[in-house]
Amino acid sequence: MGKVVMYSSVSADGFIADENDQPGPLFDWLTSGDVPLDESGTLKVSQTSYDYTRPYWDRIGVTIAGRHVFDMTAGWDGKPPSGIDHVVVVTHRPKPEGWDPKAPFHFVDGVKAAVATAQELAGDRIVEVAAGDVGGQVLAAGLVDEVRMDVVPVVFGSGKRYFGSVHAQHLLEDPDVVIQGNRVLHLRYRVRR
Repeated sequence: MGKVVMYSSVSADGFIADENDQPGPLFDWLTSGDVPLDESGTLKVSQTSYDYTRPYWDRIGVTIAGRHVFDMTAGWDGKPPSGIDHVVVVTHRPKPEGWDPKAPFHFVDGVKAAVATAQELAGDRIVEVAAGDVGGQVLAAGLVDEVRMDVVPVVFGSGKRYFGSVHAQHLLEDPDVVIQGNRVLHLRYRVRR
């Protein structure tokens, strides 16, 4: 099975969105360079960020997200983002009315079921867990292998926390990757077991 990685861009003070659920400048690094990150031509990063991010993106098989993110993105119009094969949505509500049953989205109740479903679908590829409440729940359940953060030089002061509402201490190993890009610091930590 592939490893489970919690990931997001994050403010220097630990938020993935402001009080209004907006990312503000958190994704500016994705347009601050001259190296195309994908085929869209919209995302252009520094060479350093490309060399770190593109190989990671290419290994992701499944993304786990909460229903809130799913609703905010309008379900990515039924197409998983960034070329990912499947999205597992953690929700206590049914699929949206009229949802295309052929879309590679899987709706499950609870984070343990989400990780099990995602690992089955991903095979030996990475299962990416969106940071925030769902990511924090997966971490608290002891199911996260690695934490990746793209730390952006902005302070929000308040908002949606990277680790959601985790209320217990979780030790991470020392960062094994620290890479400076344009307007971003890429960090990777293994979760201590």
